[in-house]
Amino acid sequence: MAILGSDEPPAVEVVREDAETQFFFVCDHASARIPRSLDNLGLEPDLLQRHVAWDIGAAEVARRLGNRFKAPLLVSGYSRLVIDVNRRLEDAASIAVQSDGHLIPGNRDLSVEQVTLRAETFFWPYHWAIARQIDRVRERGQVPAIISLHSFTPEFGHVARPWPIGVLWNNDGRIARPLMQQLRASKQICVGDNQPYSAHSPYGYTMNAHAETAGLPHVLIEVRQDIIATAAGADQWSNILGDALSEILEDHDIYHIEHFIDD
Repeated sequence: MAILGSDEPPAVEVVREDAETQFFFVCDHASARIPRSLDNLGLEPDLLQRHVAWDIGAAEVARRLGNRFKAPLLVSGYSRLVIDVNRRLEDAASIAVQSDGHLIPGNRDLSVEQVTLRAETFFWPYHWAIARQIDRVRERGQVPAIISLHSFTPEFGHVARPWPIGVLWNNDGRIARPLMQQLRASKQICVGDNQPYSAHSPYGYTMNAHAETAGLPHVLIEVRQDIIATAAGADQWSNILGDALSEILEDHDIYHIEHFIDD
């Protein structure tokens, strides 16, 4: 039984698929959309507009950066509550029965067949699309760089998070280190180095599976949701990030395969 209706959007949107930049953008948690067949997973509609369902503002920043650099952009089409494309399939958070303190009724007691169908419908098409984009660049004889966009909540546990931007990276600092330097020096921004999350943890899937294990240059950027929740905010912070990334992405020295070891 299909989860998606024939008139519903695909699991992944690929923008400027054939653009010839050596880098491209991805956005794992771009949408709060739930397929009609899953009946909002038993949740109230207003809950689906909160962080539990998606990364507010991240897709708008990603789209603006893609437009600025005329680069490919791959955007997930459905909520992380359906299946989280940035979690391993064996992770309990892949199809969460509880998230941010909320029970997800539509994710309880799923059969193996139901879990497999969600992976085949949403998870794998997204990751196959990223793999194809890497192959396109490689077929031109180049090594691609991948920039992933996410967003985070202004507070956690009633404690304010001071960073407007977090730069997440594990061992490969080819983009992360100069990006943090640019943001701190030119804009006097309080930048989180692996804050409010850490790429040293094993939880994220996309950048590890496609970039880190392959030795490709990459970075994951987190922007605080309250500063990008409006069009004006997305404009402002995509310009700030675009200015900071511009010189870095023009540096030919970053575009090579290198496997970094733990410090």
